Amino acid sequence: MNIEILEGTSSRLYELVAPLVMNAAVLRLNNNYPFKTSRHHKWYVAIEKKEVIGFIPVKEKEREACIDNYYIKGDDSLLIDALLDRVVAESVSRTVLTAVVHKRHVADFARNGFRTHREWKNYDKMVYAGGRKE
Repeated sequence: MNIEILEGTSSRLYELVAPLVMNAAVLRLNNNYPFKTSRHHKWYVAIEKKEVIGFIPVKEKEREACIDNYYIKGDDSLLIDALLDRVVAESVSRTVLTAVVHKRHVADFARNGFRTHREWKNYDKMVYAGGRKE
């Protein structure tokens, strides 16, 4: 598996993720919310055998970086771990890292050092607290 880091408006990003973000089944996994990007986003895209198997977009703000509207093929915990390792390595030294996490992935994010800050019906807002729980 390879993880590419792409700017939010790069043509390579559109080439890789367009088939997924416009796929009805993938949108259903995201509670029918559209995937968004801008020049303020960095995308961490996992590719295996020329297939995109997951991505995590991170919106970078002045004092915060926020993960939202991500995709993990098959809800694979190892894929979540790999992507979060890259996101954390790139983000936490300079800003607070938060995530809007699907309920089905809360335990995976917690294992990777995130803690719940606020609970909603379908999501938890989590904050990276450091460390990784094995």
